[in-house]
Amino acid sequence: MAGGSKSSSTQKPPRNSKEVETLAVPISTLSVAAVQNADDNDSKNLVPIVSSYNDRIRPLLDAVDKLRHLNVAAKEGIQLPTIVVVGDQSSGKSSVLESLAGISLPRGQGICTRVPLIMRLHHHSAPAPELYLEYSANGSLKKVSTDETHVAAAINFATEEIAGGGKGISNNPLTLVVRKNGVPDLTMVDLPGITRVPVHGQPEDIYEQVTETIMEYIKPEESIILNVLSATVDFSTCESIRMSQRVDKTGDRTLAVVTKVDKSPEGLLEKVAADDVGIGLGYVCVRNRIGEESYQDARVAEAQLFSTHPLLSRIDKSIVGVPVLAQKLVQIQAAIISRRMPEIVKKINDKLSSNIADLNKMPKKMNSVGEAVTTFMGILGSAKESLRKLIVRGEFDEYPDDNQMHCTARLFEMLEKFASQLNSAPESDHFSNFLADEIRILEENKGIWLPDFLPQSAFLTRLSSKVKGISGIPVGFVEEVWNYIENVVVTVMTQRCEDHHQLQLSTRRACHNLMARLRDRSINWVIEILQMEELTDYTCNPDYMTEWHKLMGARSDFLKSARDGHQNSPVSCSIPEFGTVLVEAGVRNSACLEQAYDLKMRIATYWKIVLRRLVDSMALHVQLSLRNLVEKELEKVVVEELMGRHGGAVEKMLEESPSVAAKREKLNGSIRLLRESKDVLATVMDRIASSSL
Repeated sequence: MAGGSKSSSTQKPPRNSKEVETLAVPISTLSVAAVQNADDNDSKNLVPIVSSYNDRIRPLLDAVDKLRHLNVAAKEGIQLPTIVVVGDQSSGKSSVLESLAGISLPRGQGICTRVPLIMRLHHHSAPAPELYLEYSANGSLKKVSTDETHVAAAINFATEEIAGGGKGISNNPLTLVVRKNGVPDLTMVDLPGITRVPVHGQPEDIYEQVTETIMEYIKPEESIILNVLSATVDFSTCESIRMSQRVDKTGDRTLAVVTKVDKSPEGLLEKVAADDVGIGLGYVCVRNRIGEESYQDARVAEAQLFSTHPLLSRIDKSIVGVPVLAQKLVQIQAAIISRRMPEIVKKINDKLSSNIADLNKMPKKMNSVGEAVTTFMGILGSAKESLRKLIVRGEFDEYPDDNQMHCTARLFEMLEKFASQLNSAPESDHFSNFLADEIRILEENKGIWLPDFLPQSAFLTRLSSKVKGISGIPVGFVEEVWNYIENVVVTVMTQRCEDHHQLQLSTRRACHNLMARLRDRSINWVIEILQMEELTDYTCNPDYMTEWHKLMGARSDFLKSARDGHQNSPVSCSIPEFGTVLVEAGVRNSACLEQAYDLKMRIATYWKIVLRRLVDSMALHVQLSLRNLVEKELEKVVVEELMGRHGGAVEKMLEESPSVAAKREKLNGSIRLLRESKDVLATVMDRIASSSL
């Protein structure tokens, strides 16, 4: 190194130097000495920075550029290896890119770069450069050819189309393709310069806008950050350094290029060697073109500066000069593309397989009424089978975590609740006002017949009042059952029709109508059952006579206990098989006491039969009604609804819902894009394989 061994020892190599050199890329670069010895006869021609490129890497770079052009990062979330150029405003960012590309970029006050500028540089041997822009504006893709003289104006015009004529910025990128002899094979993204204070009509939130754009590009692990720093400032105060440190804490994917070295050479070597801001891929110091210098003159001047300046000449020649910067960027780019390519291929294949699977899961798009009818019948059959499992067989494997869909368990709970309500109703309380109601009924049912004879009319009167008292409970039970079943049926039918929104309204209406009819039918049946219980006293259950005889066996003891004691005081009497009761004085003194006891015991015994019969009847009725619902009535009603009164609903199945159509279109578009991306990569792999033979 020029300048002595002492300065050589202060220069730190990049922490990732081995990683940068992972891929051996044969690159011919222009050394400082070569620039110094350039033939004056060639002064009219731009001296090449990079004149050749590895045949194995060039196809990979082309493939990445094609994938970037396909916009797979934004559309599919597949990040691509990218060199992202960031820097504070006026750091010399544009000048660095101009030096690499050999063209003039827009200049001016404030932020010159208002949209992400993707620069695709291609070295080729044709004598005439080829430049063109690609971008989206006003909903259309545009490709605009230009030349070195007018490229800055073309970029300004395209920027205004994308971001408007003000000073605001946009996230929509602008691609500049430069095919030119001598440029390095690179693709870089130039982002707006960082500024905190809005000037020259910039939006008040310009800092936030710029920050958001930069973070979007530098956050992915696939991005290499080219941080442009001015030698005139303290690196640690640069906003671009702070932003890159937020996403690249170790600095392993950050390369720094130091500009304006001729304006502040003092202490530059020490700043670069100390690396206080943690630049993992190292530094490159450059002198950019000044004023009207040609790019060749600028390179010659740069070489002379780093060779002859008393301070700058002490910096190791391996980290100075635009040609060195170009070489490092090419090597870094080649390394990251080679390292990331298998992962990119895997992500594309995985995303493609996933999208194809999602598309296959979607309902088949129908093209005829016959297909619609077939699909409809399949939906109905599937719904019936689900309801058969839920309601009839008690299987809930389709809804393991949704307890409300576990029908047999919920119906059992409803029946248990119904039985409990019957037994806890006031009509089932045989202790309160013991025998008072019975005496009142007997006194009102007196007749000209043998004494102590228990008239049936008295029994039926007492029975009727008790049945009327509990009549609301069975009606409420069947209403609760059918409300619950309606929710289950509608849930299943709606889910089966979720891909055919045209069916949902009709099937929901059919289900509601059917449930209303079945609910009314059950209520009428319950009312009829209650009327039978109210008007008829009959059972063939032998338990009735057995229990009644047991209770009647205690009559003598009861009568003796009730009639003993003070006539104006209540008496507690114990009745085996029944319990202890309090007999009021008025009841004790009634002439109908013995008949009242008989009537009470008959009613109490028979009432158990009535309640048990109601519970059993409700259980049998519900079971039969639900089985008929699934096996017979549901299909009939739904078919009549869709193909009868509201005919045309099935035909409407040919029309997809907006959400389903949008999802299908999105998946198809994504599959096309991913297949095209896969083909791009396959073609590249084939080229590499054939070139290695």
